[in-house]
Amino acid sequence: MAHLLIAEDDELLRDALAAQLVQGGYSVACVANGAEARQMLESTRFDGVILDLGLPLIDGMDVLRWIRQRLLALPVLILTARDGVDDRVQGLNAGADDYLTKPFMMAELQARLQAMLRRSRLPAFGGSLEISAAGANKLRVDAVLPRAWLGEDALELTQREWALLSLLVANAGQVVSREDVLTAWQAEAAESGVGSNALEVYVHRLRRKLGESSGLNIRNVRGLGYMLESVVE
Repeated sequence: MAHLLIAEDDELLRDALAAQLVQGGYSVACVANGAEARQMLESTRFDGVILDLGLPLIDGMDVLRWIRQRLLALPVLILTARDGVDDRVQGLNAGADDYLTKPFMMAELQARLQAMLRRSRLPAFGGSLEISAAGANKLRVDAVLPRAWLGEDALELTQREWALLSLLVANAGQVVSREDVLTAWQAEAAESGVGSNALEVYVHRLRRKLGESSGLNIRNVRGLGYMLESVVE
């Protein structure tokens, strides 16, 4: 079940959105201003955000920029009455994944939301995924083939190690649940039924291959899953 944050200052719209999304199978938390949105994002893991630009206390655009600095892969759908082309361009350039203007049809919002969340769970089509580490290191993961590089050095990875690392890099700074990893493994291999105990072994292997000098750490978030983060020296 995807966990969503709705940041909307219109109480009637906020309550209606929450009710419809809960009915659609989502778990939802709501806030009424930008300050509350930041506090909630700092303390709780979300799979996506529905963000109004016209928020009090901290403007929605500032919240979006804050998200992109700290939660790089978190999907954000802008929902706003600002319907000018310049506003849309500004929102997308600031890091929004999609943009919907008010008034809107609930069916369209749900379709855009589902597409946004679906894209966030997949590796990029071609190219590579990257994360900068402390110092001069950069971790780069091929999005199609089981290959990765730390700086200029190639990492020797198994198929499952690559699938796990790809998921962690794509969601850098966010917790990736055990269930998400096991689902990704089953999508990459014909066999299924991989036990969660085996996951600890693969996480340990990846930590060893990244090494203490990489500037990256796979943190075990108790009860939730794993997070790839840069180590601050």
